[in-house]
Amino acid sequence: MTSKLETSLQRDIDQIRSKVIEMGNMAEQALEAGLEAIRNNNRQQAYSVVLRDRYIDEMERELDKLCQEFLVRQQPAGAHLRFVYAVIKINNELERIGDYAESIARHFLNLSGIEPQPSYDNIINIANHSIPMVRNALQSFVNEDAKLAKQTMKLEGKVDDIRTEIHDSLVTMREKDKLPLEALAPLMIITSRFERAADQACNICEEVLFMTTGKNIKHKDGGTFRVLFVDEHDACRGQIAEGIGNALGQDRFSFSSAGISPHPVDEKTIKFMQDKGIDISDQESKYVNQILNLENYELIITLCKEVEAAFPGPSKTVYIPWQVDDPSKLKGSKEEVETAYLKTYEYLDKNIRDLVEAILGNESK
Repeated sequence: MTSKLETSLQRDIDQIRSKVIEMGNMAEQALEAGLEAIRNNNRQQAYSVVLRDRYIDEMERELDKLCQEFLVRQQPAGAHLRFVYAVIKINNELERIGDYAESIARHFLNLSGIEPQPSYDNIINIANHSIPMVRNALQSFVNEDAKLAKQTMKLEGKVDDIRTEIHDSLVTMREKDKLPLEALAPLMIITSRFERAADQACNICEEVLFMTTGKNIKHKDGGTFRVLFVDEHDACRGQIAEGIGNALGQDRFSFSSAGISPHPVDEKTIKFMQDKGIDISDQESKYVNQILNLENYELIITLCKEVEAAFPGPSKTVYIPWQVDDPSKLKGSKEEVETAYLKTYEYLDKNIRDLVEAILGNESK
């Protein structure tokens, strides 16, 4: 029989999946409406695309909230953690596609008053290649279809080639005085926006591959998956987490810690970790604002409620809240303090190992 926990977990996953599908349909429809506005010289439809973009933005915030609540409530591991991580990334990609559709519509409005009207045949051509890529990327997510995701990614090169050909053609036409100067930039921007939509489709496919197989995750710096633990003082919990993570010896991962109000590393923490066979005596506490390029971290894990407010809203980086007791603050007997340290250590050790296994997927076996 299915447990209440399993039922709750599946209900949350179904709700998140439904929101991704809804948002994906909105983003795809915005691109198609932008194309139809261009094809039919329909200014009213272009205005509609611009005005509806705010609904996609609202959906992004709603989906991000659902994912954060899922992380707190379900504490997922393995495939479920990969699922929510991929959704957070896909959410960003879909919002960006919505932005591109809005930009396409706005620049068409600038073009629609130019006489004589430029030809949009090349624009329609690139749109007819990029929009199906978005559609297939979404379908690969819905069906968890890694094969379709791979096939879709192979089409990116063709769209890039079309974009280059269009840009070259526009420049040549302008040089020959066959294109008004005020039309050049909008046409080039619209072309690039459709090409970028294809790029976002590929990014969605990469997340689908990660979600379904644990492979092909896109790293920002030469294959290293960067994780930052953020604590209030970075004196105990963050230092333990950083030490555990780096002691795993996973070359694909880099673990760091920081605090919003750093204190020196707690001596009891150093001694406890030494007893566990992990030397953190060389680790130092750091301010969060000392961490360069926070956006280059794939994952930021907050270790207490006090620091969650330091990281607002949706972003490209995924934030996961872990609520962990700080044993260095406990005032009690030696046995009580040691028990508290052990409890915190075991919680962090289990969750970090689950995280690594979830990210690596099949590679960890």
